[in-house]
Amino acid sequence: MTKALFIVDVQNDFTEGGALAVEGGDAVAERITEFVRAHADDYALVVASRDWHHPDHDNGGHFAVEGEPDFVDTWPAHCVAGTPGAEYDPGLDTAAVTHHVKKGQGVPAYSVFEGTTDDGRTVAELLAERGILDVDIAGIATDYCVRASALDAIEHGRRVRILTDLVAGVAPASSDAALAELAHAGAELAVTQP
Repeated sequence: MTKALFIVDVQNDFTEGGALAVEGGDAVAERITEFVRAHADDYALVVASRDWHHPDHDNGGHFAVEGEPDFVDTWPAHCVAGTPGAEYDPGLDTAAVTHHVKKGQGVPAYSVFEGTTDDGRTVAELLAERGILDVDIAGIATDYCVRASALDAIEHGRRVRILTDLVAGVAPASSDAALAELAHAGAELAVTQP
């Protein structure tokens, strides 16, 4: 088995009621849970990432501490380590997750490849250790962290499949553009449910 599943940033601050809520985030969390319960055995690795930003810190300019965020490079404070907003959405069952990755610890980070496990391993190392060739990707947000994670996986030589019914984006236009970009880069766009 040479396949991994990335579950990207399904956190309270990115789902309904959070600091950077994405419409449909709670529903995506529940659909990912259903999918993983049915298909966990298809994967050698199930990697779940979380933004994990430092408190009382601009996190390398990622948080807008003076003035309004531009929602491109600067954002409101979100997913601060140790807060409820940084925790996984309650609709996401993480029992089958084999590796938890924290990213953005003091710096801007969008891709799962920019994070590490608690023991300091990178996602690239995890994939290499297991000889993973294929990566399926689900999570939030299609137009930001899902996009960045998929592009990095392709750059690392992996075959990537975006599970389009298991992602939610910030905005329809930018999410559609991200999916088109990913398909052009070589990702397969797939639906898990007919």
